Amino acid sequence: MSKSLIDLLSILDLEPLEENLFRGVSPKTSWQRVFGGQVIGQAMMAACRTVAGRMPHSLHCYFILPGDPQIPIIYEVERLRDGKSYSTRRVTAIQHGQAIFSIMVSFHAEEEGAFDHQDPMPKVPTPDMLTAEEIAKQPMFKEMPEFIRRYYESDRPIELRPVELGRYFGQKIDDGRIHVWIRTAATLPDDTALHMCALAYASDFSLLDASMSRYGRTLFDKRMMPASLDHAMWFHRPFRADEWLLYAQDSPSSQDGRGLTRGQIFRQDGTLVASVAQEGSLRERREKPAAPDARG
Repeated sequence: MSKSLIDLLSILDLEPLEENLFRGVSPKTSWQRVFGGQVIGQAMMAACRTVAGRMPHSLHCYFILPGDPQIPIIYEVERLRDGKSYSTRRVTAIQHGQAIFSIMVSFHAEEEGAFDHQDPMPKVPTPDMLTAEEIAKQPMFKEMPEFIRRYYESDRPIELRPVELGRYFGQKIDDGRIHVWIRTAATLPDDTALHMCALAYASDFSLLDASMSRYGRTLFDKRMMPASLDHAMWFHRPFRADEWLLYAQDSPSSQDGRGLTRGQIFRQDGTLVASVAQEGSLRERREKPAAPDARG
């Protein structure tokens, strides 16, 4: 079994402590804080454990404090509503006795509607054209920093294949539209809620990059201090998170140290399966003033 599959399933497999109370753990990584997508996915899974016969259709959340990857996270679920068609849950993630994250998840009973439309999928290279082997043939590959190559390798729960590789060499994207193919690194069980939680986990990857793409900057820029502030997601149509999905992203506004980003997620056949919006903090690191000369 793939190590990546074990990691993702263990991340999303919460331990029940009491009714409406769950515990999640973080994978052993060198990260200084818990990955935001992990908290989204775990909190959403906690909410799903308290609803029967309905799937999530939307979530809205806030990142309150950085998570500590060294200790478990406690998820407390509040059952706000169970109506004829909709159920609502609020989940609070707690560490060190403080709330670090809060999410509202709405569930909808399946029904037929009179309207059905969607935006078309952008025309971009397929994931088969963006394999490591194909990218290695491009002249720019030799110049790509090693840490960027490692970031996109498949030794993580989510595989990422970015389309606009020139961004990592300072290329500016004038309209701010970028695209990344994503999927889980290994096949998941046939569990609709699990696939939705896995996509929620993946939805936080690279999203703030869209805010900086107009300036030829990326999240790898050591001059930047990016952090997710809030996150919203809507699920539209069925999908599998272990099949390639196109994450089309843009940023309509950045100002006052914050950037707003949006994403649309498509199946390879062009079906729009989810939409995402996020605002993040985009501060530049300030250089520390030089120490005064001891000689006066």
